[in-house]
Amino acid sequence: MLNTRTTSARSARGDAALWAVLAAATGYGFRDAGSASLTLDLVLPLAVLAVAVPWSRRRPGAAVVLVNGLCVMGLADASTPGNAHVLSLAALSCLLGARVAEARRPLLVLAGCAAVDLATCAVLRAQPVWWFYALTVLPAALLLPWLAGRHWRGRRQLVREGWRLARGLEERQHLVAERARLTERAEIAADMHDSLGHALSLVALRAGALELSPDLTDRDRADLADLRGTIADAVEQVRETVAVLQDPPGRDTGAGLPVNDTVEDLLSRAVASGVPVRWERRGVSPPLSCLVERGMYRVVQESLTNATKHAPDCSISVRITHEPDRTRVSVVNAVPSAGGPAHAGAGPASGVGRGLIGLQERVTVLGGSLRTGSGSGGFHVTAVLPHRATTAARTGTPAPGPVTAPGRPAGIQGPASPTGTARRPVPGMAPDPIGAMDPDTAPGEVLPESAERLASVRSDARRRSALAFVAPVVAAVFFVPSAVYLAWQLTTSVLPPSRFDELTTGRPRTELAPLLPARAYPYPSDHARSEPPPPGARCEFYRSGRDLLGEVDLYRLCWSGDTLLTKDTVPAGRP
Repeated sequence: MLNTRTTSARSARGDAALWAVLAAATGYGFRDAGSASLTLDLVLPLAVLAVAVPWSRRRPGAAVVLVNGLCVMGLADASTPGNAHVLSLAALSCLLGARVAEARRPLLVLAGCAAVDLATCAVLRAQPVWWFYALTVLPAALLLPWLAGRHWRGRRQLVREGWRLARGLEERQHLVAERARLTERAEIAADMHDSLGHALSLVALRAGALELSPDLTDRDRADLADLRGTIADAVEQVRETVAVLQDPPGRDTGAGLPVNDTVEDLLSRAVASGVPVRWERRGVSPPLSCLVERGMYRVVQESLTNATKHAPDCSISVRITHEPDRTRVSVVNAVPSAGGPAHAGAGPASGVGRGLIGLQERVTVLGGSLRTGSGSGGFHVTAVLPHRATTAARTGTPAPGPVTAPGRPAGIQGPASPTGTARRPVPGMAPDPIGAMDPDTAPGEVLPESAERLASVRSDARRRSALAFVAPVVAAVFFVPSAVYLAWQLTTSVLPPSRFDELTTGRPRTELAPLLPARAYPYPSDHARSEPPPPGARCEFYRSGRDLLGEVDLYRLCWSGDTLLTKDTVPAGRP
């Protein structure tokens, strides 16, 4: 509420300052006119400006029309069409361009004002000077300030968009930092789930094996049973912690953590812990990237963890097959006996199959595929991994492949952009420096939405600047030649009063030729022509002064053949 009042007060002060400037110009024009009417030439224009200036904020087109009406009153003046209201018209036309974004309606307003000016000249049968004023000065006061206002608006919008983009980049830096923090959380979660969960499962299995030893007393067996239950609870607490720290699906969690152990070390520890596991490797082991080796390690580790938890008494078969361009890892857990625990694919209700979901995402990110489910011989986990992680995997775009892990429908792909911000390619646009500031955008390919918006605003500003430069040039091509020609006609038909006094009737034209201008005035007013010439004589008119916008007295010279018959003075203004 306070901000609204402050803005309104600032707007009122700006309107008052603008009205004061325009009123001062109007008052100066009234004082310079001398014999002007106080009501029509001062009070009425000030009242119109008092209405038009506030209207320029809400209805700038109507404000321009009002002030143009004051200029039309100047066209109806018998002495001169020019007045101080042209300054007010230019100011409000500039505000029209600065405050209205579109161009069609303002152009219609400007064209309507110009049409009213020309129609006024036609109705009043104005002299050529009035037509010249309506065709050059008034259109220039309407069009050029409007173009300047549009250019001003475009520059302000460009600056605003630049600051908005700067704020967006600052927010993006915070988001990148937040994403790094979440990635660290996800890596911690993946390491806890894959390493700590696996180790606790093996400890629980050893405790169960010791519980069956015949050398133990009943008290020792009860303690071991409590220990195994505590370890099972710890595993569940680890899973709950992972659920809190787990990053949303589709992220390559933990891909960059070092793997010190090999698959052989993992299987050896499982055998030493009493897990009934058999494994074999087929084919020549090719050089694998660290990401693929880690993925293969995690597939075997997660499969063993699920098997020891959900079917500890069943045999496990692990087979690693190296093909020319890919490696296939297959883990089969035999079906438990009737009444035993569920197989690994079911999982407890609290786990929600989170390990298999994370495993599916890890394999998909590497460009491979994972299939899990019951089959002949037990529960199967089969992963196919390329020897090198694909380019799509490094950018976070999952490779196509069926998804059969619990909680993940088949065919769902991860987000195309790690930040979740949609980007669209900008056809035909050169790489923008702003786009280069985006760490996830390659130069020349795509631009973030904020940079695309800034480029659009910048293009509009350039177009307005070009229009503001071209429009005066085009107007000059049309109006300057006619203006120069009219000024030449007016100035070369001037007969100074001193020479007019030297003209003597009854003398031949050859003697008076040095006193006469080069040509006669071709545009005398109707009331100047209304005086009938002497019988048998022809009359010529000459201007008495060089004022181009004001109306001056005319001299009429009537000739009978080549002899000056009469000379008269036609006063300026209409009778």
